[in-house]
Amino acid sequence: MMGRVTISSGSGEDSTSVSNIFIDEYMQDANDAQIKIYLFLLRMMSANLPTSVDALADKFNHTESDVIRALKYWEKKGLISLEYDSAQNLTGIHMEDIVAGKRHRSVRENPGNIHAFERAGAEEPSERVTKFEDLRQEPPAKPVYSASQIRSFKEAQGQTLLFIAEQYFGRPLNTMEMSTVYYIHDELHFSDDLLDYLMQYCVDNHKTDFRYMEKVAIAWSQKGIRTPKQARAESYKHDGDILTIMKALGMENSPTEKEGSFIKKWSGELKFTMDIILEACDRTVMATQKNRLKYCDGILRSWHEKAVTSRDDIARLDAEHTADLSRKRSKASVSSIDTRLRFGESSIRQGASQSRFNQFEQTTYDFDELEKKLLDN
Repeated sequence: MMGRVTISSGSGEDSTSVSNIFIDEYMQDANDAQIKIYLFLLRMMSANLPTSVDALADKFNHTESDVIRALKYWEKKGLISLEYDSAQNLTGIHMEDIVAGKRHRSVRENPGNIHAFERAGAEEPSERVTKFEDLRQEPPAKPVYSASQIRSFKEAQGQTLLFIAEQYFGRPLNTMEMSTVYYIHDELHFSDDLLDYLMQYCVDNHKTDFRYMEKVAIAWSQKGIRTPKQARAESYKHDGDILTIMKALGMENSPTEKEGSFIKKWSGELKFTMDIILEACDRTVMATQKNRLKYCDGILRSWHEKAVTSRDDIARLDAEHTADLSRKRSKASVSSIDTRLRFGESSIRQGASQSRFNQFEQTTYDFDELEKKLLDN
């Protein structure tokens, strides 16, 4: 969660005032959210009160991304300056003086009394921290398409896409849904393959509302995602099951597209539940430090071949394996004794202790014969 920010101004005014230049030159081009955000920042600055991105989002019933986009809009217009830390997290807002005809923000060499960004505790969910890199550019506004435009799209380049969409969502699309597909294809410039994967992604996550699909498309567009491979890599970073499995294997890095696809096969191709997969992870961690993904894959594929579907099946296989080892060891022991007997040896000497000394054949001496030889000499 983003912490509180204190907003400062170079003008030193202690009351809320709105410049006529803002009203004359800037307000007419801004949308409702952008105007609200800017006026509220002026209000908080005048009272020297702190605020935060999430507080602004809650107050005006916007998403945090909407707030950041509004801030980026006013930064482009030169009305505010935004400051970031080394990780590109928003850390400061400075209200710039409004100058007639101003279209570029002044770069402050010394930010001076920039607002403080108070970090919250570690227990707060990191996914709410909005990164500048995630909001590289403001998405194009969604046009209001006419019936003739929708009809032309449906009959031309959108024909295949709309047919695929109807297959994924299992119903004919209404006009608003077709408009969403048109917008993503025409304004966000999604390729047919990327749009296909986007629809598959939404359906796989049980999201059949086209407003959700539009939000995901905008997020991907802002992150520069242009191919299904890039989209898969991004989705794997937020896949709870994949992150849980990687953590269970002792892998703390964000999953790559290759790693995510590899792990996805365990629940997709092999049809294993998370419970079975995590059991394989536990056994992998106890067995090896290297190539854990492949080792775990070997365990799961072995279980798949033996029709494992539950922990009871695993326990049965463990018991069979233990019994098989016992039989092999017993057979090996008997075979060793039989070999010794065939060569006139015994691994057990009767009436003698089994010390290392007694394992050698002992030499016997005829002392009378030895004495006679000595006397002859």
